[in-house]
Amino acid sequence: MSRLVVKKTGPGPDGNTIRITPASAGWKYVGFEAYTLRSGQSLSRTTEGNEVCLVVLTGRVTVVSGPDRWENIGERMSVFEGKRPYAVLLPPGREWTVEPLTDAEVAVCSAPAEKKTPARLITPGQMSVEHRGAGNMTRVVHNILPENEPAESLLVVEVFVNDGCWSGYPPHKHDESNLPVESYLEETYYHKLNPADGFALMSAYKSDGTMDEGIVVRDGNAVLVPCGFHPLVAPPGHKVYFINVMAGPVRTWRFFIDPVCLAAVGGGK
Repeated sequence: MSRLVVKKTGPGPDGNTIRITPASAGWKYVGFEAYTLRSGQSLSRTTEGNEVCLVVLTGRVTVVSGPDRWENIGERMSVFEGKRPYAVLLPPGREWTVEPLTDAEVAVCSAPAEKKTPARLITPGQMSVEHRGAGNMTRVVHNILPENEPAESLLVVEVFVNDGCWSGYPPHKHDESNLPVESYLEETYYHKLNPADGFALMSAYKSDGTMDEGIVVRDGNAVLVPCGFHPLVAPPGHKVYFINVMAGPVRTWRFFIDPVCLAAVGGGK
């Protein structure tokens, strides 16, 4: 198995199935956790020195943090319903609790911050939807916390890839601080597959050959992207969902496209 894969476990007593910290990933910025919670099983944590985006992947929950209480948020029972999620953005130094009203799955996205952005609810209606690519490079993107929305550190999107289609193609990378051409952003992918016992494939490679990995993607697993180009393909008969979390020294997404692949398809990302 690739060293970039973080396998799901449990769920543990607190519902945790994935835990990625900067220390475990060997980088500086991005943290990601996933929790599968039963109705009535609350989850309480603190943001510590991080900006945190809680994304309600499935189910309905109430989120409480300090003076703020967001009641009964969440609409979809499966990520493959195509509906946009609810999310809550929290600054550093806040305690928070998720109270599930149904069985639910919640993603906890985090990155270091300095309390610059107030806590707020992000509703489905506030999230733009993009249809990227063409032909067998088509995918749908829900912009949960894009660059043009207020936040200090985090960039968060979710992507839907139909069977037989590619995402992130032509392959791109964002591992150099070379603005305005390219920004350094660490990234995690957290995947769901339909059917759940299927698979998808990712590639992670560098042009100089120092990294060249083929990754089998399974339902509920995460993939680390510390550097390099990183396209994904969904096999026939399999739909793929993933939520991306990115963060780096500057909150902007500027990427460099593999010129060989770009020339082959005759177009842009």
